[in-house]
Amino acid sequence: MSEYNQKSKSTDESLKNEKRGSNVAKSGSGFKKLLSKKWFSPALFMITAAIIVTLLWVYQDVNTDKPTTGTEVTEGVEGTDSEVIAEDPLDATEEIAATGEDMQWPVANVSDFQVDIPYYDAQATATEREAALIQVGTTFAAHMGIDFSDPEGKAFDVQAALAGTVTLVESNPINGHQVEISHGNGFITVYQSLSEVTVKEGDEVTQGTIIAKAGRSDVERDLGNHLHFEARLNGANVNPNDYIVK
Repeated sequence: MSEYNQKSKSTDESLKNEKRGSNVAKSGSGFKKLLSKKWFSPALFMITAAIIVTLLWVYQDVNTDKPTTGTEVTEGVEGTDSEVIAEDPLDATEEIAATGEDMQWPVANVSDFQVDIPYYDAQATATEREAALIQVGTTFAAHMGIDFSDPEGKAFDVQAALAGTVTLVESNPINGHQVEISHGNGFITVYQSLSEVTVKEGDEVTQGTIIAKAGRSDVERDLGNHLHFEARLNGANVNPNDYIVK
């Protein structure tokens, strides 16, 4: 009885294997027949192309908001990582006017000096914006101040643009010696790339007070002696040109 059962089981397994093999053969034969159809290759090509186009479209849509250039524009290179202020400059001018003074340039007889690098104004023309970019390593950065220099490369006196309190005097390995003056109402002026600083933190200065001489900085070493001048309102960089009464 046991031998009969074993033979029967063996026979059943053989029949199952033959049936399975037959099905595989039929499947392979069916696929070969499908490949032999004239319409199969063009159809497969069209399906593949449609999938590729769809993937490209999705990828492009996802990356729509990414910059299209190979350079990276960052803000606040020289001594600041603040952002460009979004307020209306006229409103900001009204706030600073409460100090009772109109801001003046930090140099005497500004017409005697040249502007090496202007302030990066996002509303300016493409040519003007390009002129206000500086290279830092392998990237380009928006210039958040105005750089003044003597046409002959001489050192010159740096003056306080407004009356106020000296809130920072330090030596920065990148920006050189720098001074910050607070004028109230959240408005401060920043002076970098200095030498022979004559003020200290806590000093009260009047408009036009000589606070240092123009010097050099590592980030803009190619300029030689120059002054990097910034204006900030509530911690954000603003265009100094908007605060000078012309």
